[in-house]
Amino acid sequence: MEWLTAPFEVTFVQRALWAGILVSAICALAGTWVVLRGMAFLGDAMSHGLLPGVAVAALLGGNLLLGALVSAAVMTAGVTALGRAPRLSQDTGIGLLFVGMLSLGVIIVSRSQSFAVDLTGFLFGDVLAVREGDLVLLAAALLLALGIATFGHRAFLALAFDERKAQTLGLRPRLAHTVLLGLLALAIVASFHIVGTLLVLGLLIAPPAAALPWARGVRGVMLLAAALGSLATFGGLLISWHARTAAGATVSALAVSLFFLSRLASAVHRRRRAHRVELPTPPSASTTNAPATRPNEA
Repeated sequence: MEWLTAPFEVTFVQRALWAGILVSAICALAGTWVVLRGMAFLGDAMSHGLLPGVAVAALLGGNLLLGALVSAAVMTAGVTALGRAPRLSQDTGIGLLFVGMLSLGVIIVSRSQSFAVDLTGFLFGDVLAVREGDLVLLAAALLLALGIATFGHRAFLALAFDERKAQTLGLRPRLAHTVLLGLLALAIVASFHIVGTLLVLGLLIAPPAAALPWARGVRGVMLLAAALGSLATFGGLLISWHARTAAGATVSALAVSLFFLSRLASAVHRRRRAHRVELPTPPSASTTNAPATRPNEA
């Protein structure tokens, strides 16, 4: 059992594990709505849209997290504004913002002498470099995300399944959509320096999608997604320690692998249930043991 516990006796791996657990919980709160509403492309665009703010902060020697927050606010405002534009589909607006923000970020970062290092850290993160201060920020982000998810649950639920009904119930779907974008931005900003913008989608989408066939209700999906994300973090760090692979990429790859395993198990479970239903029911004992009736003889 030493191979199972040895990596987590090291302090920086312990911090990475706690960071992954906190990120998994945050991503479960936001990612569940992303999966239910089919907003994966938006999540991808939001994660890459952080690059300009992070690049400017890096060049000015400022706080990268603050730069990411500014970019996230710009992306949220842009998606909201373009979503209300006539004759423009939401996917088109998101795609334009995605390409525009990413291009601007690359242009800014290219002015830096450490272009490759900065961009690699932004895209892939460094989960093994988590500090105690990062854990405090992640815990604060989790509390904020939990508050948003709790108070906005009813509006988010109505928005996910019937936007017109949400409007009828006076739940203000446009405002709810904007708040949901803010929750998504919070999850991405809190997570990007841990697993990077390319890999954050692994924890944002894969665990909720894996939990969907097994959980009952939205809250059940969130809880199971957080557990699966934590399992992917633990397993990913363990594999990366022994196989000497990139920790963040291994965590995300394992999260995606859990999704495919979940889908496979769900398909097998459905087939077995369908097979049991199709089996003919055996005749009852009373029918088999009853004497055969004979026609009355004249």
